[in-house]
Amino acid sequence: MIEPRAGGRWFERAADGTECDWGFVSAWEPPRRLVLAWHLNPDWDFDPDPARATEVEVTFEPENAHTVVTLEHRGFEVLGDRAAEVRDSVSSPGGWVDLLDAYAAKLSY
Repeated sequence: MIEPRAGGRWFERAADGTECDWGFVSAWEPPRRLVLAWHLNPDWDFDPDPARATEVEVTFEPENAHTVVTLEHRGFEVLGDRAAEVRDSVSSPGGWVDLLDAYAAKLSY
């Protein structure tokens, strides 16, 4: 879930009501742009230190009768020697591509 405002939480809520923080909303600019601070470390644990957060930017650009959605996850260098591991993981099956495909499928039902 994403709280729709700059400074809002980005988190997951399980069926039993427990919550897992992922990060925070850095920029909320509907309908064009959303920027998120990803606070998960290479072990997929929440790290509250903003100096160790990566950044996820999602843009929505009209194109004819459609919208082009672009996602860029950047700033992996703050993760040190495990930066490539995390970048490769979010770029692999089960990562951002699959999430965007699921989003597109939901919108085209």
